[in-house]
Amino acid sequence: MATVKYSLDEFIHDMEVLLKEQPDQHRIFDTGSSYLEKLIANPAAIPEEYLVPMGKGSRSNHGSYALYQGESGLLITSVVWGPGDHASPHDHCTWGMIGVMGNHLTETRFRRVDDREVEGYAKLEQDRSVEFSSGEITLLIPEVDEIHQMDNFTDRPTVEIHVYGNDLRGLNRSRYDLESGKIIPFVTEKYDNC
Repeated sequence: MATVKYSLDEFIHDMEVLLKEQPDQHRIFDTGSSYLEKLIANPAAIPEEYLVPMGKGSRSNHGSYALYQGESGLLITSVVWGPGDHASPHDHCTWGMIGVMGNHLTETRFRRVDDREVEGYAKLEQDRSVEFSSGEITLLIPEVDEIHQMDNFTDRPTVEIHVYGNDLRGLNRSRYDLESGKIIPFVTEKYDNC
């Protein structure tokens, strides 16, 4: 008996049907994670050009590709972390699910422990650090558990599929300097393929 593979189009359809029902965040994560698990088990579902680093420009060791943007706000991207790639602590300002499609990636989560009274300042404490492997999923909960740092400590690229409730392009987000406590505002302007 042949194994049935789950496609990107099927994942998009299933997620859009789910979001149309306006579920609470728990249901999005519970049901959406099961869909994402099936997708990341099938690397052939993603076009090959979105599974490798860009190979040029200032972030040649990295790749960030938009795979789908829906009217519901659903955004699906492929992110490729080259060997030694690093993203400092940052937030997302929307719910998210991240599934590792190939290799390993270390995610370090932080929580804010300041009173948020001082503008432009945040005191963060490390909450946990986990190495995620192929087939594993991590969840981002806005304002509760979403500040993370990503590191590829391996000697080969790591591919992830990111699923968000809103397009990150244009969202006012923040990076966090762990030493000074400074909050650095930023906006994602584009992906490597658009």
